[in-house]
Order: sequence, then structure tokens, then C-alpha cells
Amino acid sequence: MLVQSEPDAIASLGPTLAGIEGIAEVYSVAGDADLVAILRTNDHEAIAKIVTEQISPLPGIRETRTLIAFRQYDAAEIGF
Repeated sequence: MLVQSEPDAIASLGPTLAGIEGIAEVYSVAGDADLVAILRTNDHEAIAKIVTEQISPLPGIRETRTLIAFRQYDAAEIGF
């Protein structure tokens, strides 16, 4: 999930997001988003609950964009 936040909230939101059950990793990044949170679950309903009930209401969150991965590719699969 890509997270845009208030600039002064980035440092506190990172650990807060990392503490939410279902979120495996959180990174501060440069570009269009301020933080990237990696959610790991096979349950789409769980994603909806985490995003709408636990993340979006947090103080300092401006916007979230959720991306769902279908498949992971590995360079070793093609001989690199």
C-alpha cells in the first residue's frame, strides 16, 4: 500500500503502521508516496478492514493507494 502523509507525521506513522497486525514491512520512500506498507494476507476482506478501519483513520494520513499483487517473479526462473 502506498501512503501519503503529512510531512511531520512520517516518522511516527512508520512504526505505527508496522505495529498493525497483517502489515509485514513498512518503508519510507521518495517519490509520490511517503511510506510503503506491505500487507501479507490471502484474505481480501482482511485487506479491506486493515485499510479502512485501521490505517485510513490514523492522524497524519492524507491518502492511501492499495495495490494487490497477483504473482511474484524471480529472475532465477528465467536463468539470470
